[in-house]
Parts: sequence; C-alpha cells; structure tokens
Amino acid sequence: MEQRHLGRTGLRVSRIGLGTLTWGRDTDEHDAAGQLKVFWEAGGTLVDTADVYASGEAEYLLGQLMDGLVPRRDLVISTKAGSIPDPERRFDGSRGHLLSALDASLARLGTDYVDVWHLHAFDPHTPLEETLQALDLAVSSGRARYAGVSNFCGWQLAKAATWQLAAQGTRTRIASTQMEYSLLQRGVEREVLPAALDLGIGLLPSSPLGRGVLTGKYRQSTPADSRGASDHMAPFVAPYLDDTASSIVDAVQTAADGLASTPLQVALAWVRDRPGVVAPIVGARTAQQLSAALSVETLSLPDEICRALDDVSAPVHRYPDHDWSTL
Repeated sequence: MEQRHLGRTGLRVSRIGLGTLTWGRDTDEHDAAGQLKVFWEAGGTLVDTADVYASGEAEYLLGQLMDGLVPRRDLVISTKAGSIPDPERRFDGSRGHLLSALDASLARLGTDYVDVWHLHAFDPHTPLEETLQALDLAVSSGRARYAGVSNFCGWQLAKAATWQLAAQGTRTRIASTQMEYSLLQRGVEREVLPAALDLGIGLLPSSPLGRGVLTGKYRQSTPADSRGASDHMAPFVAPYLDDTASSIVDAVQTAADGLASTPLQVALAWVRDRPGVVAPIVGARTAQQLSAALSVETLSLPDEICRALDDVSAPVHRYPDHDWSTL
C-alpha cells in the first residue's frame, strides 16, 4: 500500500487507515484479529482508536492483538483522549485529565508510546494553551511521537496550530486533524481543509463511506446485519438516508457501473485522493468487508468522474466561506 507523510512531518502512514470504533462491542476478538491481519498483510500501518471506544475495550483488544498477531513496530498507532461519558460535560481538555487518559491508554494498549495522540474534541471550558501543553508533555516525555486534534472547526484548528508554531522547538507541531469527510459530508471544505492545507496539517477523514451509506447497501432497504439496523448505531446512520444523499448514492453507483468497480471503491477513492487528505479511516464489520475496502488501492478515478461526483455532491458555500472574487 502506498505510504504518505502525515502533514508536514517525517512520519509516513498507509494511505488507508483501519478504524476500531466497533471493536470490543460489535466486533469481537476473532473478527478484530481477522481485520488486523488482512490490513497488515495488505501493507496497512495506520490503526486508529480512542480511549472511549467500547469504554476502553477497543484499545485493550488492539493491545492483545499486537502482543501476538502483528508486531508493534509494523503499526502506526493513533489514539484519542478528551471525550468523557458525562452528560453534563462531554469533553475534558484539562491537562490532568488528558495525561491520565494517555497513561491509561498506554496500559490498555500494552505499549510505551503511541505514534499519534489526538485531542478528541475542543473543550470550551479549558484554556486552549493548557490543553495543548498536554500534547507538549506527552511528546517530550516520549509517551507520544506526534500530536494531532480531532473535531476542531476551522478557527479552533488554526488557533491551536498557530499557538504551537509560535514557539518552535518548545511546542509540538500539530501533525494531523481527524474529521468526518465524504461525498455525503463535505463541510470540512469550507474552513477546516483550507486551514489544514495552509498550516501543513494532514487530514484523516473519518466515516469516508458516509457511515456506510455510500456503499449502496441502503438503496432499497436496511439490511438486518447493518449498522442502520442496530439500536445503538441507527441514529448514527439515519442523517444520511434522505433524498439528497440518495441522489449522491445513485451517482456513485452510476460511476461504479461505468468503471466496472463497486460504489465502495468509488466513494473511497474519491475521498482518498482529495487535496490535503492523508488517509481515510475505514471501519469494517468483518475482514471480508475490510478486504473490499483495501482493494481500492489499484483504483484511481478519471478526472471526468471526479468532476461529476464533485458536482452532484457540491455543498452550498455562502458568505463568507466562498471565493470573494465572485462577489
């Protein structure tokens, strides 16, 4: 699998990442092992997790598999901290919480360090400089090799990255940002992606298949074994089952038919090769599903197909987000 640099750093990662959102909950040890083995054998390196996935079970399961199935040195492990199961306060970006969360993640993963440590979300109740200091301490202590953010809007990303660049040599550069990005969700193109491109920050798209909708599996009905049919994941899928999404899914199917490929391959290739994208994070239910996603390695979409998909999925950019030269 092709390797790409993570932002403006020397770290190289596979251009498709493996997500573990469902590990330890919907994906058991057997299926997780199958996924990791298929991913590793295909040349994949970037594995993404978080301390809140299955209340820590996803990290623990990944750690168990690294202990005997896949060598730790062959993987680039990314995890996140900052989300908390508190209805009164969803995010905790305090230095104390973050560093304690990192130590707990390392214990579950069974490793001395993570390759990339992401802040899971912006905490409006903690001074940003305090939150970012946790990244500096994590890297300077060797517990993390690189640092990133997740779910930061444009101004939050720009502020965080600029703060870190203001004292080079003492602060850790923001290497990456993880955001939802697909043909069904192009909101990052308004401000987040331009900021990331300008600041040399690599984008790691989550839900690159539109929460599974872009595979076409929901065109006629909701499969019984799909996320859309599960009680806890159905609300996650539902926003992308409207008429607007349906027209985009139809266009992806048309493109797939013309290329003798699959909707999954077309949708994933589109986001993988967007400017600023380093590696879409793919979450699969089975090793077979993951293999289907990894088969996109050989596909590059023709320019005319990309333009057609761009047009049918184009988000509305109004003042002040659009090009001012058109005013």
